Amino acid sequence: MIDFVRNVRLWFAPGEVRREGDTPDYRFSLANERTFLAWLRTALALIGGGFAVDQFLPDLRWGWRVGLALALLAAGALCALRAVNHWVRCERAMRRGEDLPVSRFPALLSLVVAVVAGAMVAVVLFGWDG
Repeated sequence: MIDFVRNVRLWFAPGEVRREGDTPDYRFSLANERTFLAWLRTALALIGGGFAVDQFLPDLRWGWRVGLALALLAAGALCALRAVNHWVRCERAMRRGEDLPVSRFPALLSLVVAVVAGAMVAVVLFGWDG
């Protein structure tokens, strides 16, 4: 838990990461940043999808519409938070010469997106009235 709190603190002070270990090859840091930006694009897409479900499917039963929209919005928010946390953890690991951290988050995010997609397929196949 203490390590998580330290990582959160580093989100807002990335210069402090430089105090640890040795400077890695800049290409690795740039690759880490590109990965961070890819996660943010994914988060924005999920958030946009959540708003689209809520705004463009008014005939969908309220419970379905709100449930699907909230699932996408929550996944987008978690994805954005996970992006910065993963960036810090990878940067610290590279500077320390450690293995890069592993995560179950991509699998969890994939499952959430698959469940929402399955629900949307059901809505399309069986109509808006659910």
